[in-house]
Amino acid sequence: MNNQSAALLESMVRQHCKALHLPTVGTQSVRLAAEAVKGKESHMEYLEALLAAEVEERERRTIERRIRDAHLPKVKTLEDFDFSQAPTISAAEIRELSEGGYIDRAEPVVLTGDCGTGKTHLAIALCVAACRQKKRARFTTATALVNEFVEARQENRVGRLLARWFRYELVAIDEVGYVPLADVGAEFLYQVVSERAERAALVLTTNLGFSEWTQVFTNARLCKAMVDRVTDRAHIIDTGKESYRFRRTLESRRRKGRPAGKEGANE
Repeated sequence: MNNQSAALLESMVRQHCKALHLPTVGTQSVRLAAEAVKGKESHMEYLEALLAAEVEERERRTIERRIRDAHLPKVKTLEDFDFSQAPTISAAEIRELSEGGYIDRAEPVVLTGDCGTGKTHLAIALCVAACRQKKRARFTTATALVNEFVEARQENRVGRLLARWFRYELVAIDEVGYVPLADVGAEFLYQVVSERAERAALVLTTNLGFSEWTQVFTNARLCKAMVDRVTDRAHIIDTGKESYRFRRTLESRRRKGRPAGKEGANE
């Protein structure tokens, strides 16, 4: 086959692949064909390699889309988390959670601890782990979630919004307890949590002990119901009280020979 015929054949293959929505087959067919000839592979071995490349690329794009749709403030993974700086956190427990069994069992995960102890990082990392398993995950803060529902109420679409949030296989709600919630906001947050109870997984981070949740949910009955929903069958992980970021700042200053000032750490 001369060069002109080969180019024409390649062009036709690409057109067929475009029509069949097989972009990776179209772009990899020539390279893999050359490798198959060089390796003296059979037609079936070549076809398997070609289809495997298409599947691999589709999975990669799916994971990228899942991560993008999760609305993460920043992509953080468990590989990035320094467990040596978080002695109260069980690395084995977190890694087991990352395998996704709690999502299949619709179990809550509560990360409780002071600012800067890694709660947000771990919540994001669990979302990323879920996305890598091609599950639909969504990250938000308690304040952002409440504001979204307040806006939806003004437009008479609370039901649709609640249904959309329920479609996620994992929802992570960050910063519960940082800002007191008005009664209507607390009710909306409870609705989301209640709808997911025993039916879909939830990750929640808080800087308050459960006995202090009355500071956020001023309605005592709602507060009790919220704690009951969140803690039922939950994995409760204490991230500690000493800020990792503050320690990192102190260590950096010491290395540079500068005195350490008082610096806050916000998660």
